[in-house]
This record gives sequence, C-alpha cells and structure tokens, in this order.
Amino acid sequence: MSESVLPVLYSFRRCPYAMRARLALHASGVAHEHREVVLKHKPAHMLALSPKGTVPVLWLRSPAGDQVLEQSLDIMRWALREHDPLGWLPDSEAPMQEALALIAHNDGPFKQQLDRYKYPNRSGLDSGAADRDAAALWLHTLDGQLRAQPFLAGGHFGLADAAVAPFVRQYAHTDPAWFAAQPWPALAKWLEDFEASALFAAIMHKHTPWQER
Repeated sequence: MSESVLPVLYSFRRCPYAMRARLALHASGVAHEHREVVLKHKPAHMLALSPKGTVPVLWLRSPAGDQVLEQSLDIMRWALREHDPLGWLPDSEAPMQEALALIAHNDGPFKQQLDRYKYPNRSGLDSGAADRDAAALWLHTLDGQLRAQPFLAGGHFGLADAAVAPFVRQYAHTDPAWFAAQPWPALAKWLEDFEASALFAAIMHKHTPWQER
C-alpha cells in the first residue's frame, strides 16, 4: 500500500474508544497514518469526514472511493479482517456473539455508569458512588469469567479484551485505592498485565498533535 493511500486514523491518546481502535490496528500490523487530535481544536478535515466530532475516525482512501469508519468497534473489526496474526477475532459465530454482547454492555450501561462515577457534576450529582457501585456489579462478573479463563476472549487476549480493557482501566484510575481494595483479584491481575504489556506501551506512544496544512 503506497503512502499516498494509507488509511488515516484520527485519534486522541487518552480516549478509551481511540485506544481500542489503536490496539486492533497495532495487532493487525496494518500500515496507517496516525493523526493526533487536540480535542479543543478539532481538525476541519476530521469534522468534514465525521461531523459528530468524536474520535476515533478512520479514513480509508482508495481509487475506488473513500470510506469513513466512525465507530471504534467498526475500526477494530475492519483492521482484524484485513490481518489478524494474533487470532483476536473469534473463529465461530457463538464466541463472536458472546464477545459482542460483552462489548455492548461495556459500551452501554457500564460506560454510562463510568461517566457518572468519574464526572458526577456533569450529571448534576453530588457523588458518583452509586454509579461506581452499580458498575462494580458487572466488574464482579468479569472477575468471575477471568477466574475461569485467562482472558475475556478465552485462552488468549482477543477482541473482547481489547475492547473492554481501556474502559476498565479508566474506572480503576478514577479511585485507584478503592479499586485495589475490591475482591476481584483476577480482574485486577488482568488489568495489571494489560497495562504492563508491550502492546499497551506501543499504542500509548505520545504523538505530536497533527497540524493541518
């Protein structure tokens, strides 16, 4: 693939949605151009591609016509369908549906609770404790899964792990001492291993903000 038609990823380093897109792109080995976004000054080109104004955005350039992927899960699945050397995509329908159900809960109820826990004032709350505790119920179920198998995807790190880990990380970092005191050793070890991995280090490299010419 020539440089002139490389896919372009608009990303923001700390955004968990962008993190999981970068995880899949890195795991796939698909060459692409990274454009780091300053959220207060979003590039006009990114907004033209995706008026919703959130990252990640993947711009696929092709002589046959351009395509824009605006959802992180779509970016993950596109990248892994292009090349999946680590076997992140489930190899049959049943485990794929299980992974998608897990991701749907993460992106729906858990993300809503996480946002209210982390930023209670934005929701008119004095405290995020009730949402913290509600979200913890699901994290206990994840801990149960991880006691029974090494990863959410089963025997090795896969799509479900990459899609969920950045959000569990955000939850854990909201109050690290409280998180560390909870009775979910398998979940804590899974997260610790993720954060200590070469994969995580690779996708958290600091990029200079991209400047439009």
